[in-house]
Amino acid sequence: MELIRNPFKAALAEGRLQIGLWSSLCSNIASDAIADSGFDWILLDTEHSPNELPNLLSQLQAIKGGTASAIVRPAWNDAVLFKRILDIGAQTLLVPYVQNAQEAASAVAALRYPPAGIRGVTASGRASRYGRVKDYLKNAGSEICLIVQVETGDALSRLEAIAEVEGVDAVFIGPGDLAASLGHIGNPAHEEVQSAIEDAARRLRAIGKPAGILTINEDEARRYIDWGFTFVAVGIDLGLLTRSADALARKFKG
Repeated sequence: MELIRNPFKAALAEGRLQIGLWSSLCSNIASDAIADSGFDWILLDTEHSPNELPNLLSQLQAIKGGTASAIVRPAWNDAVLFKRILDIGAQTLLVPYVQNAQEAASAVAALRYPPAGIRGVTASGRASRYGRVKDYLKNAGSEICLIVQVETGDALSRLEAIAEVEGVDAVFIGPGDLAASLGHIGNPAHEEVQSAIEDAARRLRAIGKPAGILTINEDEARRYIDWGFTFVAVGIDLGLLTRSADALARKFKG
């Protein structure tokens, strides 16, 4: 059996725009329902969602075969979390709150087997199709994709150093925490925050590193694409559910 290809990583390398959806519902049924919606990628969140490993596995299984590649956001930059998420078959990780090049390098090492890194070895996990993928241990790294999340003013001041760490495939700008760190908590649309986001996009383009971001505002999403963001999440499944439910209730309840 051949190593499973990572279409999201390939698209980033080719510079193709990838439109995504954030998933916070922690449900394999929800993941199954949105997997065929036409998105290029779906982010399964474990940082700000009550999402644990068994649930995450069922969501990865549900997404497989749909239009979207799965991205998993671990709760933290932690080698043990990464190891468990990789072993159940995730190929792309978005690591939150990376503040400097050293933290980015630690994330890289946690995704690679020795001697290049520190990932623990198992020959029988889902990632290797339970041992069926030939030479999985030697070749796994070629299809693993690392996105580091830059989300503070301090991290932005070190953006190039973080992005240029060998093994970092892309950088994701976190607008919510960035707004908070710049003194505008709850207001990522503030002019200073938007200026910082645009500057980050420009700097990442200059060094040839793909940039990603999340917004639920259509005008913002189109502006971010114009600024050069390569992968953009344009909605959150939980938000889609609540807004639709609220709108339907208002129609009948006034």
